[in-house]
Amino acid sequence: MLAFIGPGYLVATGYMDPGNWATAIAGGSAFGYRLLSVVMLANLMAILLQSLAARLGLATGRDLAQTCRSSLPKPAVYGLWLLAELAICATDLAEVIGTAIGLNLLFGIPILLGTLITSGDVILVLAMQRLGFRWIEGLVMTMLALIAACFVAQMLLAHPDWLGVAHGFVPSLEVISRPDMLYVAIGIIGATVMPHNLYLHSGIVHTTRMVGDAPSERKAALRLTEIDSAIALVVAALINVSLVVIAAAAFNATGHFEVADLTQAYTLIAPLLGAPMAASLFAVALLACGFNSTITATMSGQMVMEGFLDIRMPAWARRLLTRLIAIVPAVLSVLVLGEASIGKLLVLSQVVLSLQLPFAVIPLIVFGAQRERMGPLVAPGWMTALASLCAALIIGLNGFLVWQSLA
Repeated sequence: MLAFIGPGYLVATGYMDPGNWATAIAGGSAFGYRLLSVVMLANLMAILLQSLAARLGLATGRDLAQTCRSSLPKPAVYGLWLLAELAICATDLAEVIGTAIGLNLLFGIPILLGTLITSGDVILVLAMQRLGFRWIEGLVMTMLALIAACFVAQMLLAHPDWLGVAHGFVPSLEVISRPDMLYVAIGIIGATVMPHNLYLHSGIVHTTRMVGDAPSERKAALRLTEIDSAIALVVAALINVSLVVIAAAAFNATGHFEVADLTQAYTLIAPLLGAPMAASLFAVALLACGFNSTITATMSGQMVMEGFLDIRMPAWARRLLTRLIAIVPAVLSVLVLGEASIGKLLVLSQVVLSLQLPFAVIPLIVFGAQRERMGPLVAPGWMTALASLCAALIIGLNGFLVWQSLA
């Protein structure tokens, strides 16, 4: 089990990036604890889909992008690649800007300069990969422990209504009947189930671990990988839940119903909780989340480009190229739209992710159900059925989101 711990935590960082922060804080401040059931639903969907991604990687020895390239017509491959790159740009937009906000809140560094500083994670990833992939996993897990500690401390300072928290986990038709609540719920799902994580997980489970060729060995590896992924995503779920709980206790309970901007949340949280330390904990956790997420998004970008296009180039050039693809839109957005538009940019990035998600989920479900491809690790019928239900739900919510936006 110890040998297989790691990939799940790299994936889990994508489920608590700054885009998640924006939607969770918006939901908690506007509706209190009532969207906790949506947060848990989104994380259950994530556990299922990540398990399917790991299954594909272990069964075929290829990641999702490579499988698409070898199985689909070239026009479809290029189309999926462009959509995946768009999703990674949207992901990095949120993560780079979130990291820049963390640097600004803690050290007063201008957001534009902070955005440029985040490009240094390319050098860090390259340096750590020379030491071994376990160093990257160790760094990410250390950061996750720091994030969790910050949130536990903030929860204790917030003194939430625990009975209200318990009621929040009970699904309610109010989420569907109220358009404003449904809109935020769609944002939470779009911010939680992230397409680039499916590419990343399907790749690292077989490239960073030695797995035998015998069916029994692959099944054992899959079981251990699923345990690793499930535990890591439960940790991510608890952090997302704590975000909603803190926002509900600090903002909703005090009459601040429209807090969605991260800087605004930082400014309000200390006086509302009566503890100056709360703001520092918020900023430290945000910086750690953004830093973790930019590392894993860079790795995802490399896998997507290599997998779909089969590009061969030096490691430093690949990482620099995939980083520039993500960081240039972030810098241009801040330059053109200004720092005042950052909150809207974060929300927009989650909308783009939500719209792109089906183009990663549907091929994953189709490939996972093919016995001739998957062999003994073919997805059982119940898993395919549940994953298809998740895909239908995501497509339906996306359709509603588009209709709402146009309306």
